[in-house]
Amino acid sequence: MRKELIIFNPSIEDGGVEKNLFLISNYFVNHDIKTSIISADGNKKNEFDRKINFIFPKNTNFQNSGRYKKYFYCLLLLAKRIFLVRNVVVFSFQANIYSTILSKFLGAKIIVRMNTAPQGWKHNFIKKKIYKYFIKKADGIIVNSKIFQKEVKKRFNVKPIFINNPFDFKKIKKLSDLRSKNFYNSNTLKLITVGRLNEQKDHLTILKSMKILNNAKINFQLLVIGKGNFENFLKSYTKNNNLSKKVKFLGYKKNPYPFMNKSQIFILSSLYEGSPNVLIEALFLKNKVISSNCPTGPREILMREKNSLMFKIRDHKDLAKKIIFMSNNLSVKKINKTFFKKYDNKFICNKYKNYINKFLI
Repeated sequence: MRKELIIFNPSIEDGGVEKNLFLISNYFVNHDIKTSIISADGNKKNEFDRKINFIFPKNTNFQNSGRYKKYFYCLLLLAKRIFLVRNVVVFSFQANIYSTILSKFLGAKIIVRMNTAPQGWKHNFIKKKIYKYFIKKADGIIVNSKIFQKEVKKRFNVKPIFINNPFDFKKIKKLSDLRSKNFYNSNTLKLITVGRLNEQKDHLTILKSMKILNNAKINFQLLVIGKGNFENFLKSYTKNNNLSKKVKFLGYKKNPYPFMNKSQIFILSSLYEGSPNVLIEALFLKNKVISSNCPTGPREILMREKNSLMFKIRDHKDLAKKIIFMSNNLSVKKINKTFFKKYDNKFICNKYKNYINKFLI
């Protein structure tokens, strides 16, 4: 008898991980994998195929709750589900160590998907030691870049498998063609960045580079799409440095693609990543791309890509130079179709299915 797959993702937010979660989960349930999802965000249920058993706390409102509260309640739901069904495999997208400890304690197999480079929390010695011990207990580990794979193997002495992130390029193209307000003026250098406004994404480096462009009398506009706990700080910096007419904060957009479709240069300034979806989306929408050379995904994505440049982490002067250099040649070179084929939704999700099936027998 085949086992039930329980996908564990307590906090479904608005980033690239969630896009992967939707595509992979819906593919599984339509390819003979009995799938349940445990999450605290019941409002996201409609993003999933109706055949998925969506399990969430029905009597608690988590709208303004932090991740750890969601983790606690969802771990209780996970324990209950394992007790009720027994014949299960857990596939964790989030809270990997907590779900691994619980799954192994209850005798269930678990596969974890690591989403962020370990450099992101290398400063936390205790967390690193705990993670190194318990990650070895997982029955399978998936990472989304080859460099990420090498880093995990070196740091934790485990052997993860590498599978690219999946993309529904037809849907991205369709969404990008939808009408939206045009925030760009004509005859300006059209810049954009999309991502959570938090420490990891390091938008301050972008704003510092905008100050250099402004002082150099370059006619530009930057759209900042995203929300997060650094939003007020970033807006204050923008105002205090006379950038308010040049930089527009648009907040979170469920569909950022029409804005990317109108932009010329996409900027990613992260301090660390796993494999950032947004770089591939920007290239697909014919943006030039400038990215920080952060661990682990950007270099792997962009190393052979002629429409891109990379700058040193936190180096706003280097970023400004790269923007000025790229602004002098905004024509986009044709990208080989094989570049996007390796990220195709069906191709990648089938890889996930083949790997997961080994544990379900």
